[in-house]
Amino acid sequence: MIDNKTVRTRIAPSPTGEYHIGHLRTCLYDYALAKKYNGQFIIRIEDTDQKRYVEGAEERIFKVIKDYGLNWDEGPDIGGPYTPYTQTERLEIYQKYIKELLDKGFAYYCFCTEERLTEMREIQKNTKQIPRYDQHCLHLSKEEIQKNLDNKVPYVIRMVIPKNETIFFEDIIRGKIKFNTNEVDDQVLIKSNGIPTYHFAVVVDDHLMNITHIFRGEEWITSTPKQILLYRYFGWDVPQFAHLTVLLDPSGHGKMSKRRGAVSARSFLEDGYLPEAMLNFLMLLGWNPGDNQEFFTLDQFVKAFSIEHLHKKSPVFDRKKLDYFNGYYLRQKSDQELAILFKKFLPQASDDQIKILVPVLKERIVKLSDLAIQTKFLFENVEYDKELLLKKGTDPKLAIDILNKIKKTLSTLKTFDFITLQTDLMDLIKINNWNVGEFFMVFRVAICGTVFTPPVVECLPALGQEKTLEKLDLAISKLTS
Repeated sequence: MIDNKTVRTRIAPSPTGEYHIGHLRTCLYDYALAKKYNGQFIIRIEDTDQKRYVEGAEERIFKVIKDYGLNWDEGPDIGGPYTPYTQTERLEIYQKYIKELLDKGFAYYCFCTEERLTEMREIQKNTKQIPRYDQHCLHLSKEEIQKNLDNKVPYVIRMVIPKNETIFFEDIIRGKIKFNTNEVDDQVLIKSNGIPTYHFAVVVDDHLMNITHIFRGEEWITSTPKQILLYRYFGWDVPQFAHLTVLLDPSGHGKMSKRRGAVSARSFLEDGYLPEAMLNFLMLLGWNPGDNQEFFTLDQFVKAFSIEHLHKKSPVFDRKKLDYFNGYYLRQKSDQELAILFKKFLPQASDDQIKILVPVLKERIVKLSDLAIQTKFLFENVEYDKELLLKKGTDPKLAIDILNKIKKTLSTLKTFDFITLQTDLMDLIKINNWNVGEFFMVFRVAICGTVFTPPVVECLPALGQEKTLEKLDLAISKLTS
């Protein structure tokens, strides 16, 4: 699958919104193949869909890809030998090549109105025909065409699709795929506003930029015969196609969708997943190394990557597996590295609090956004019902006694460190012959407002003596009111 040509891969995002996590996987595979063979990885912006253009989306796409640790060799922001790398800046180039197709008879002007096209589609639908353009304008005379052009009749330019011909192409993942041209529509190549459609621009750009391998989603398979024909019409070599599997939603209801949770590449970083964990997880969603190795750095993945090991079966985007990877990568970081990450997700915490929390919580979180829930009690009084203090069936009088004695003990401490706190509280339990589980349930709820908490005593130095006593007072007031 790899010949002697310099391997050149590309991603071509559209600035119509946030970068999808599935696109990031494609980007990763493009990057790995190019780097493995000392080739080039390119970014090109496909912005011909001006109706869906979102201001600032291009910059956000660049940033999120870099935030995941991937960089490119050529692109709109850094230039390269095939500049410009943004399609709306390449309109003159497309005009040159559409004229070539028109001159060769492989494209034609279509002056059909939207009303006529709608009526045609309704007839096809009612008679159960394959929906496609009926080539009404294909056989207009030169005189008719020129008259319409002189009268400024709106038009598009369509591609000529031959009748009843079989188009074959070899897919890297799926093998030989064939289509009958009777099932292929006369694709619009140039829209009425003079801007090319995706199908035309992508072929011209991929050829002129010497792209050798194209990774894209399997939903684009049906578009491939149109593009194969364009390569043939121009007399150009066809790049190698690999149509990747879709990522399936863990719910079992089709592919990942915004309707069932965040799917943008940025949203996972904002939720506290580490870039290296996400990349490692995505590596194995459509590819396997041929052995049982699970953990790969980006450099290791580049060396191990092979297009022969790309999957044909769509993988499930298993969040539990992702959490497993993220937890692993979190635990590989030093406390100093984690302190920086903790601070991003706990901006309200002081440096001293962060220093206390890192060793306490690093084994208890699977993603950094968990910190907000785990430490909520440090920064606010959490609402809870007094019955929660009696969760283990504790007698209210006993709970009040426990809390009062804890308060008395902690209020006299000169140092509020973990060792001192742990020693004094365990002594208190022993002196009063209290049940350890019952004691800590009352104490845990009083401090955190919930029964599921991080190690509460270890967190007390981060809470501080004054706020600890305030929370004890609040709990006592709940039980005595």
